[in-house]
Amino acid sequence: MTRKTYLTDLSDAEWHRLARLVPGPKPGGRPLKYTRRAILNAIFYLVRAGCPWRLLPKDLPPWRIVYHYFREWTQSGWWQHLHDHLRGQVRLQEGRHPQPTAGIVDSQSVKTASPTGERGFDAGKKVVGRKRHVLVDTLGLVWLLVVHPANLQDRAGARLLLAGLATSCLRLRLIWADGAYAGALVKWVAQLRQRAPLRLEIVKRSDDARGFVVLPKRWIVERTFGWLGRSRRLCKDYETQVLHSQAMVLIAMSHLMLKRLHNKGTF
Repeated sequence: MTRKTYLTDLSDAEWHRLARLVPGPKPGGRPLKYTRRAILNAIFYLVRAGCPWRLLPKDLPPWRIVYHYFREWTQSGWWQHLHDHLRGQVRLQEGRHPQPTAGIVDSQSVKTASPTGERGFDAGKKVVGRKRHVLVDTLGLVWLLVVHPANLQDRAGARLLLAGLATSCLRLRLIWADGAYAGALVKWVAQLRQRAPLRLEIVKRSDDARGFVVLPKRWIVERTFGWLGRSRRLCKDYETQVLHSQAMVLIAMSHLMLKRLHNKGTF
């Protein structure tokens, strides 16, 4: 009997793009009962639909097997590898250099569903949970990602996020941010590296502005958070481990970029 198809299933073209990147079976193991494509279809379904692991549809591989591969690929860093590979392909398709020269940093506070694991209280947003701190390029693609307790202030969280720029993204020169990142962080970013200096520019809201105003560049990262919000698993942070929380974001972005590469509409 033919399995029911879901909107999140990989097309033949999408699977062809991923097939050579997916880790193969370990030598000496038992014959595979479920294909890597079926495992990925189940993970993409879970992230987009937002269901618990145990409630995966019965026509997908068993949840224990799917979770095993999710955890294994998270610990090995494969989700990051996949995400970065697809990001480079999207930039090339858009006629951009593989590395950006400008980016935007911001954070998103989300509630946690689990009473265990790292979390904190964001007094500004009145949220008990975690913050997703991201650096995106001008296309809205994620370059750096850190998930931390929500009680950590934006400037402190940005230091955790941007510390990696000391040895990576050397083409990056300019970072835009909102007023929450003003102050000592601007000088810290300027001193982060010598050969390829960085500049943190604060995009401020005009004192004369009334109501909602779209601010230059800052709207790009807000759009990225909007894309992530389409994946129901990300509407809250359901993960006990922060590493799993970061993996869920990478999976959602990877799925979105696959659709973009195969002209299935915009993000």
